[in-house]
Amino acid sequence: MSAMQTFAPFFALIRRLFFIAERKKAVILWQTKNAKKMKILFNLEYYTTFGEQLLLNIPDGKGTVTSYGMTTLDGHNWVCELPWAAKAGTYFDYYYSVCRGEEVVRTEWLTVPHRLELAAVRGTRYRVYDHWLDIPEDSFMYSSAFTECVMRRERQLSTKTEFQRTVRLKVRAPQLRQNERLAIVGAPLYLGGWDFEKALPMAEHEYHEWVVSLDGDHLPGRFEFKFIIIKGESYTWESGDNRTLELPGEGVQNGDVFVYELPQAFFPVYPWKGAGTVIPVFSLRSEGSFGVGDFGDLKLMVDWCAKTQQRILQILPINDSNLTGTWQDSYPYNSISIYALHPQYMDLRQLPPLKDKARREYYEQQRQELNALPQIDYERMFSTKMAYLHELFAQEGAKVKRSAAYKHFVEDNKEWLEPYAAFCLKRDNGGTDAFWYYVQFNLDLQMHAAHEYARSHRVILKGDIPIGVNRDGADVMAEPRYFNLNGQAGAPPDAFSEDGQNWGFPTYNWDEMMKDGCQWWVRRFRKMAQFFDAYRIDHVLGFFRIWEIPVPEKSGLFGQFQPSLPMSREEVEAYGVPFHEEFFLKDHRCAASQTEKYKPCNAWHPRINAPKLPEFQTLFNDEERQRFWNLYNDYFYRRMNQFWYREAMKKLPRLTQATRMLCCAEDLGMVPDCVPWVMNELRILSLEIQSMPKDPAVRFGHLSRNPYRSVCTISTHDMSTLRQWWDEDEERTQAYYNTMLYRGDAAPHPLPGWLAKDIVSRHLTSPSMLCLLSLQDWLSISEKYRLPDQNAERINIPANPRHYWRYRMHLTIEQLLAAEDFNTDVQDLITNSGRK
Repeated sequence: MSAMQTFAPFFALIRRLFFIAERKKAVILWQTKNAKKMKILFNLEYYTTFGEQLLLNIPDGKGTVTSYGMTTLDGHNWVCELPWAAKAGTYFDYYYSVCRGEEVVRTEWLTVPHRLELAAVRGTRYRVYDHWLDIPEDSFMYSSAFTECVMRRERQLSTKTEFQRTVRLKVRAPQLRQNERLAIVGAPLYLGGWDFEKALPMAEHEYHEWVVSLDGDHLPGRFEFKFIIIKGESYTWESGDNRTLELPGEGVQNGDVFVYELPQAFFPVYPWKGAGTVIPVFSLRSEGSFGVGDFGDLKLMVDWCAKTQQRILQILPINDSNLTGTWQDSYPYNSISIYALHPQYMDLRQLPPLKDKARREYYEQQRQELNALPQIDYERMFSTKMAYLHELFAQEGAKVKRSAAYKHFVEDNKEWLEPYAAFCLKRDNGGTDAFWYYVQFNLDLQMHAAHEYARSHRVILKGDIPIGVNRDGADVMAEPRYFNLNGQAGAPPDAFSEDGQNWGFPTYNWDEMMKDGCQWWVRRFRKMAQFFDAYRIDHVLGFFRIWEIPVPEKSGLFGQFQPSLPMSREEVEAYGVPFHEEFFLKDHRCAASQTEKYKPCNAWHPRINAPKLPEFQTLFNDEERQRFWNLYNDYFYRRMNQFWYREAMKKLPRLTQATRMLCCAEDLGMVPDCVPWVMNELRILSLEIQSMPKDPAVRFGHLSRNPYRSVCTISTHDMSTLRQWWDEDEERTQAYYNTMLYRGDAAPHPLPGWLAKDIVSRHLTSPSMLCLLSLQDWLSISEKYRLPDQNAERINIPANPRHYWRYRMHLTIEQLLAAEDFNTDVQDLITNSGRK
C-alpha cells in the first residue's frame, strides 16, 4: 500500500474540515444582527473508528444545514465550540452525524432533534452535555397521533431567567398523558427537600421534552433529585434510583450556563392502548349524503368514535381513482394521482347551494334516490355528483378564483395540480384546468376540516398508502422515469388467491428513485400528513421486493420477486436437482434485455407453483423431489433475507422519518424473516390477525402473544367479516371454538351476538397497542343492529380482480349515534379492556 493510500482517510478528513470551516460563514448571516455574543461548547460521548468524524448540524428551517466539525483526543469524547450571537429567549435545533470523508454514514433520529434554548439573560458561556439520539423504542409516542391528538398539550418555551449562574436540565418523558405536567423535586431545599408539593414545574419546549432552569447559587456541587408527574392533586414518582448530578469541579462562574440532556424518565404507568374502527369513506351513510360517504360524513363518524371512547378511525385510500367513469373505478387502490382527492367524497352540503330552484330540487331528488340504495351505484352517483359540481363551478367559480385562499392553494400545490388537471383534460377530451383546481381546492378544505375536527375530539385519523398507482394515471404520465412499465405488481399465491394476484400496477424503478433520495415517496407521505396522524403502508413487503409479472402475462403464477438474486443452472444442479426448465422462470431482466450482459441467459427463478405441476411427480424421483423442496425453501425463505433487508433499509428509514405520522404496516402474505427485523428496527406497528398467524406451527394465533407494537384486528377489507368467516368452514370454526374460546360443546351457527361479543372482548384485551375492528365486526355483537344478511357485509374479494367496491352501512350514522344500548356495550368493552 502506498503512503498516499495509507493516509487517504486523514487527507479526506482535512478536506472535510476545510469544507466545514468555509460553510461556517453562512450561519453568521442567519443569526440575529446586533444580538448578544456568547460561546457555546457542545460535548458528546460517542465511540468512533479510525477515519470517522463527528459533525454538529444546524438547520436554518429553510432547507439549508450548516455543519461544524467536532474534535476529539480519544475517539470517544467529542467537543465543538461555536461563537454565537443571539437574543435571550430564542432557540435553535441541531443534530449530530458521523461522516467518513465526504460520506455521511450515520445520523441521529431526526424526528425530534436536540433543542437548545438561550433562556439565560445573563448567560455568556453555554456548556452543553448531550447524548446520541437513536430512534427510541417508544418513538411512536412522538408521532402526531399522540402529540397533536390523543395526548395533545400546549407546548411553550422556558421563561427567561436572570440568574448569574444557571443549570438547565432537559429530559424526555413521553409517557405523560393529556393534562399531565412534569416537575422536578430533590434533596436541596431549593428543589423542595423531597416535598412533592414544593416541586419545581418544568416547561415542555419540544415534543415530550421538558426543561427547567435552576439557579446555580442555590445548588450544591452534588445533589440528588427525581422527576414527578403532576395531574391535578395527584403525583407519580419516577421509577428507579434517585438521579445524581455533579457540577464541574471548578464550580459555576458568573455567566455560565450548564445544559444537561438527561436520560429519559420512566414512570410506573400502564402502556397506552387504544381501540378504533376501520371503514372506507365511501361506505359511510348519513341522512344527508349523496349515495356515497363523503368528508362531511367523516366528521359524523368521528362523533361516534368519540362517544364510544374510541381513539382511532381508519379509512381506505381517498385519492382520485376515476379513469373511465364506470364502476371499475370503484377500486380505491388504483389511484390516478397520489395527491388529488376523489371528487366523489365532496360534501355538497358544505358548498353554496345552486341558485336555480328547479335544479336544486332535481339534485335533491337524485340524492334521496341514491342514498336509499342498499349499495353504491357508482356510475350514477359519480356522474350526477360531477354534473352538480360543473353547474356549481359555473355559478361560483369566478368568485372562488379571486379568493386569497384559492390562490394560495394553487400556488402551494401547482407541482402536482397542473399535471393532474392536464391528465383530466386528456381523459375527458376537453374541459378547463380551472374546474379541476376548483374541485381539488374544495376537497382539500373539507378534508383538512375533517382532520382538525378529529384532532379536537382526540380521534386519530388513520389513512392508507397503497403500494401501487394506476399505470395510465397522472403520476406515471408526469414522471415516467420512476416506473417500470414492462412489469405488473401483484402477489404470489396466498390465502386470498391460489393463483396469485395481478394488480396491474407498474413496478417501481427504485434505482431511479434512489438518485434523489426517494423524493417521489417523501412528497407523497408529506401530502398524506396534511390529512392524517397515522397511516397504514399497504403491502409493506413491496419495499423489500415486489412480485413482478411481465407484461402481457395475466396470471400471478408467472411472477418472480424483484429485486432478487436469481440462480444459475450450476447452482440448481449443486443441490442435486436435475435442471428442468419447466420448473423455472427466466429472470425478467434477462428476458427483456437486449444487451450482451444477459446473453446467454443463465439466471433462473424457481416457479412459485413448481411443486404443484404434474411434471413434478413424473420427472423427479422421491429423493430429487426432496432436494427440490430444499432448493425451493432456501430460495424463497433464506437466500435473499440479507439482500432484501438492505433493500428495505435504503428506502423505509427515509419515508418513516419524512413525517411524524404513526407508521403501521400490512405485513401479511409470504413474509421473509427480514421483514420483522426492519419493522422492529424502525418501530413500525405490525398487523396481527388471529385467523392468519405468522407462526406456521399454529393454526390460530394466540392473542396474548401479540407484540405491543402492533395492530390487532379480526378481519380486513380483503377478508370475510367475522360472521362470514364463522360459517365458511365449520370444522375450522369448531376447532377455534374449542381451542381458542375454550368451550366444549358444539359451535353455534350462525354466530350469535353474545359469542361475537366474547371474541371482540378477547381481541380488545390483547397486548397490542391498537385494536381496530371493522364496523361490521363491531356490529356483530348486536343482533338488533347488525345487517341481517352477513354475506352483504363483504367489502372486497381479492381473488376477483374485477370486484365492485360498493358496500355501504345499512344504518345511517345518525341512527348509530342514537343506538344507546349498543354504544354503551361498545364503550364498556373498550374501557374494561384498558383502552380509552
